This record gives sequence, structure tokens and C-alpha cells, in this order.
Amino acid sequence: MGQQRDGAWIQTYTGIQFWPMDARPEEIALLDIAHALSMLCRFNGHCRRFYSVAEHSVHVSRVVGAADARWGLLHDAAEAYLSDIPKPVKRVLPAFHPWEERLLAVIADRFGLASPEPPETVKQADLALLASEKVVLMGPAPASWGWMPEPVPGLEIVGWSPEEAKRVFLARFAELFPEG
Repeated sequence: MGQQRDGAWIQTYTGIQFWPMDARPEEIALLDIAHALSMLCRFNGHCRRFYSVAEHSVHVSRVVGAADARWGLLHDAAEAYLSDIPKPVKRVLPAFHPWEERLLAVIADRFGLASPEPPETVKQADLALLASEKVVLMGPAPASWGWMPEPVPGLEIVGWSPEEAKRVFLARFAELFPEG
């Protein structure tokens, strides 16, 4: 009989039996992350066209400096296993944030990132991307979204297909992690 694990498991794209609440670095697969993020639509699907978390992550990796580009690409990697929950919903699920942080730390360990959480530059770039995405992908706002930074100048948000988003995400990973 196998070892007892915390929580229930999911089957990933590559066929791995994965426990999101008891993740281990050796169970994290890049292809699972790239595939799942390419299939997840930002804004819970409430945008003018399909725009994946994978495309968003590639953009964040390109906006931050070279030293933080790896974290930029992987900052939302936990969503491959936990989904992309809109911030207003996350705020009323206080137990979710620690699980997401824990999984992100396991992902950081798996890919040899220096810290268990994204640096502040990645968090700021993520917000700047949100401001850009709001302008391009959302209709007129019914009310203020609150404070937001300026959009990223010159950023082209395309809305890649899931296949293209996965391909570009994997290519960006190969560029940033040449050691594999």
C-alpha cells in the first residue's frame, strides 16, 4: 500500500497522480505547467477574447529584468494545479493563499529558483500587465478597479491559441533555463 498523502489527487496532462496539497518537487512537470496554463483563460474567461495565463506569464518574464525573468515566467505556475481564481474570490478564501504559496515554493524548489516566492519586481510587473490587459481585453469598466500602475508601454497582447501559448511558454522556458 502506498504512502498516505494529504488531500485528494488530480491526474495531470502527462498522466501524473498529483496531490496539490502535498506536492513534491519531483512530481512537478514542466509540460503539465505549460499545458495547463495555456488552457487557462485570464479573468476567469470574462475578457473579449481568449488570453491564457501562459501568454501572461511569458509577458511578465519579458517585462522584468533578466535576473527575475525565471520567476516572471513561473510566478503563476501554481495555477496549473490549483486553477486561476479571481482575486475578489481569493480574498474570501483565506485558507487558499497559504496552499498556493506552499505549492509555489515547491515549484521554485523544483526549478532551482533562489527564493520560495516571486521577487517584488515580478509582483510589480504582474500589476503592470494587469493594467495593460484591462485596457486591451476588457470592455468599459462599470466602476473603478482601484489603483493600478501605468500599462506597460508598447506591449502587444495577442491572445495566442492554447497551442501557441504552450509552444511559446516552453520556448521561453528553454531560453531562461538552458540547463534544462
